[in-house]
Amino acid sequence: MNAVPQARPAAALELTGVSKSFGGAAALREVGFSLLPGEIHALAGINGAGKSTLVKIMSGALSPDGGHLLIAGHAHSALTPRRARALGVSIVHQHRTLVPQLTVAENLFLGRLPTRAGRVDWRAARAQAARALADLGVEVPATAIAADLGPAEQTLVEIAREIQVGGRVLILDEPTATLGGADAARVHRIVRTLSARGIAVVYISHHLDEVLDLADRVTVLRDGRHVLTASTAETDLPSLVRAMTGDRLAETRPRTARTPGRAVLELRDLSAGPRLAGLSLTVRAGEVVAVLGCAGDGQTQLFPLLSGLRRPSGGDVLVGGGRVPPGSVTAALAAGLRCVTGERLTYGLVPGLTVDENLDLTGRGLRRPWSVRWRRMHREAAGARTRFGVTTIRPDPPVATLSGGNQQKVLLARWLDRDVTACLLEEPTNGVDVAAKADIHRLIDGLAARGAAVLLASADVDEVLRLADRVLVVRSGRTVADLPADRVSRDDLVSLSVGGTAS
Repeated sequence: MNAVPQARPAAALELTGVSKSFGGAAALREVGFSLLPGEIHALAGINGAGKSTLVKIMSGALSPDGGHLLIAGHAHSALTPRRARALGVSIVHQHRTLVPQLTVAENLFLGRLPTRAGRVDWRAARAQAARALADLGVEVPATAIAADLGPAEQTLVEIAREIQVGGRVLILDEPTATLGGADAARVHRIVRTLSARGIAVVYISHHLDEVLDLADRVTVLRDGRHVLTASTAETDLPSLVRAMTGDRLAETRPRTARTPGRAVLELRDLSAGPRLAGLSLTVRAGEVVAVLGCAGDGQTQLFPLLSGLRRPSGGDVLVGGGRVPPGSVTAALAAGLRCVTGERLTYGLVPGLTVDENLDLTGRGLRRPWSVRWRRMHREAAGARTRFGVTTIRPDPPVATLSGGNQQKVLLARWLDRDVTACLLEEPTNGVDVAAKADIHRLIDGLAARGAAVLLASADVDEVLRLADRVLVVRSGRTVADLPADRVSRDDLVSLSVGGTAS
């Protein structure tokens, strides 16, 4: 007797022939995508490939120009974010959306807090939040203030919030972009738990090794077109990179050995409470020194301390042998120290301004902040955009409309296009694609070649090995190793950063 073939389960979400254009420029060209219940389906592509546009269509933020969208087998032509959420399609954005001043419970039930006799039942809210978090294995107190949580905890709370509103399709946009290995593993565990419960997950990440380890299938977009959908068990990293980039990405070769010069940037016993305890280091002219650690291990304190946004509790910062007065942004800039944040849309760029206006802010602030010479601004900005490889569909668009990679290049150009004595680069390739990452690595190589002292704060071990001459590993606010980059392996650095020892 012949076995009865098993019917393929209905897709939790399906798009066919979806197209979308902006001002005559095609962002998507007849793209198809399907997501099964309980599946973890990764969406990959370099910045500008169309991922963000496709996700906005899935979540109701944009309407397609053509094509069809089905949710649980039912066709929908005009979604809104509220309608999509009501149909079970939720999204957790790369840039976290918790209200910082509210508690975890208040964030979980924002707009729908339980009531009793016409008043908010705070006891019930806290109890329900605690149960929701425990159900997903999220060890965060319901009474904790959102601003006091670490990046991983904030991401997990956002996931729990979306599941609480009945999400059956969950879109996760770069959920581990700013997380170290241990924190990323916590997010991965939650994603696998949701998958086992039948929730379908669209997972977006530029970390391709993460995609291959976590996802069941992967879909690749390139230039707004669908180029690949494959089981992750049947593909590999080189195949994904080729699908994403075509022939446009030149091989990123290890840089040649550098010969550093005099000491330029020095940190002497720099401290900031328990998170950074007596960090000392020296970066010489033409040298790249990396500070590597898991999220929360101290390297994230370097940007506010070196840029002058925050006063250290102890220690000194010296540039060219001269002490930089602590807690002064003006003094840091005047000393030739340029600090580039890893939070480009929070502390780096001004989203409401155009690309050229953002590029002009630093120079104008150092000259006459009340004067804007528009013709000169556009002329100088055009040169900076060319030098840093910023690509746009039209001249001088709002910076918020650019892809993550182009936004990052604008931020780097804003601070590094002038003479740089020393610089701190915090997570310089956070949330960018493989092509933009290669471009940024070449820019950093060029900085060192011109004699700048480069301090790199990163949680990306591969990036550290690619760029650095020396690596300082920090753990719990203290330096546990200072090693030449060419004499240490990736496994050694991973082991040291999470609490082990080098082999």
